[in-house]
Amino acid sequence: MLAIAVLALLCVSASANAIQARSSSYSGEYGGGGGQRFSHSGNQMDGPITAIRVRVNRYYIVGNLYNPNMSDPGLQVRYGKVWSDYVGGSQGDLEEIFLHPGESVIQVSGKYKYYLRKLVFVTDKGRYLPFGKDTGTSFNAVPLHPNSVLRFISGRSGSLINAIGLHW
Repeated sequence: MLAIAVLALLCVSASANAIQARSSSYSGEYGGGGGQRFSHSGNQMDGPITAIRVRVNRYYIVGNLYNPNMSDPGLQVRYGKVWSDYVGGSQGDLEEIFLHPGESVIQVSGKYKYYLRKLVFVTDKGRYLPFGKDTGTSFNAVPLHPNSVLRFISGRSGSLINAIGLHW
């Protein structure tokens, strides 16, 4: 009897993992070439995305991985109550948004040329949260599977944010 219960538990667990794998998707990478890779894949274990900080200057979303000890981020995401590592520098204006409890990002659009120029996060509560300047090649990213939300971001950065990838 115990063997049957263990077998049933293993089947349910495998089924749940298969459902998660089928509901995960990746959109990107949007932007130009160059830069050093970054990923917040481990941060998703701290919880869902709850806030976003973006530093922008007149033309670009600013980032500088060559000096990771700077206290002002170019791009930073809060997962649960924990902020991700900085991907950024200190030039430009810091813009910050907080999601409401239970609110999630369901779409990300933006513009880029050689670097990321604009990001717009759209939530399941109908909010549009824009950062940056409206110039360049447009992109629009949504999850492949219904009822999926943005889980974490990745990308490349040098003196600016070169590119962004979106993981649902």
